[in-house]
Amino acid sequence: MKRGKKWISVAEKIDRSKLYNLEEAVSCVKETSFTKFTGSIDLALKISYKSLQNIRGVIHLPHGSGKKIKVLVFAGVDRQAEAKEAGADYVGESELIEKISKENWTDFDACVATPDMMKEVGRLGPILGRKGLMPRPKSGTVTIQVGQAVKNLKSGMCDYRPDKGGVIHLRVGSSSFEDSNLVENLRSVYQSILRDKPSDAKGEYISSLFISATMGPSVRIRHKSLA
Repeated sequence: MKRGKKWISVAEKIDRSKLYNLEEAVSCVKETSFTKFTGSIDLALKISYKSLQNIRGVIHLPHGSGKKIKVLVFAGVDRQAEAKEAGADYVGESELIEKISKENWTDFDACVATPDMMKEVGRLGPILGRKGLMPRPKSGTVTIQVGQAVKNLKSGMCDYRPDKGGVIHLRVGSSSFEDSNLVENLRSVYQSILRDKPSDAKGEYISSLFISATMGPSVRIRHKSLA
């Protein structure tokens, strides 16, 4: 891939042969962020496990992701006021289901549904499932406590799962975050993924871990510095 002059210039500040401690990596990534806008800080974590379809879970970022999360709530009229008061961006029932079904509309980042709505919401599986937006009981997004679920999502709760290559990609903050907040977010992600490790996973479970700023070069982190 052809790289621009700015990328080449900042990449020279990174030692490719080095495994950086967490605090060093965060400082280095922020230093090499060169976008004129406030970019994201992104994690790429490689999982070494045979059954990737079984790897998924929920993470809470203590300081949020730095991104405004649009939340849609499928709920009857008795729960809609609660969802709106908690900050949900879209709230409804059959009308939202029809909009998504007919228009393939997915202008939101997360979904919450009450249990009684899931029979209808299930019809949207081909659309929501493909984008990782389907509400799930294990992630706390199928619940009667819609207000709390909305607050959790807005404050930094997110699902994770690896791609076909075994890599988990997550936004863990933005370049405007304090270093200490990024460190806490990254440590929370790492420890959560280790906590969800399958009981039959042997040997090295997390094989590599990189962070990078938007459009910037990546920095590899020493695992032990996240423990």
